[in-house]
Amino acid sequence: MLNHIVIMGRLTRDPELRRTASGIAVASFTVAVDRDFGGRDGGERETDFIDCVAWRQTGEFVSKYFTKGSMIVVSGRLQIRGWTDKEGNKRRSAEVVADNVYFGESKRSSEGNSSYGGNSYGNPGNAYGNAGSSYSAPAPNYGSYSAPASAPASDFAMLEDDDAQLPF
Repeated sequence: MLNHIVIMGRLTRDPELRRTASGIAVASFTVAVDRDFGGRDGGERETDFIDCVAWRQTGEFVSKYFTKGSMIVVSGRLQIRGWTDKEGNKRRSAEVVADNVYFGESKRSSEGNSSYGGNSYGNPGNAYGNAGSSYSAPAPNYGSYSAPASAPASDFAMLEDDDAQLPF
């Protein structure tokens, strides 16, 4: 069976770090994730608010390096928890249990001083809570390609529809 989820969005509030009775760190946080498509009428895109939990070093890492509004990438599994509310009704909640957490943007991008286009994914070396380094490098921008101005247009020739001319 496979249960793997990856989400990217912004934190809706600062992560809340708590400890279990045995001292294990657990961080709770909510990620606002925009959908890739608009509504049926072509209107504004909707946003999903996804509850997440990170345990041990990953939880400490999230609590230390992420704040409200930070872009975050969470990789983990979807967990459905059953619980009983104050009135005795059985309820269910879905949450992402984080295995890995990554910076969704470089520090420069989050400060608004980036000239890299804003689609940086940070340093995945910190994914497991290795707080020894807070450096996050910007990812290359693969958004578009334009041919160099010096390339002559005559380098390309149209092929006829005959498959015999194709090299494969």
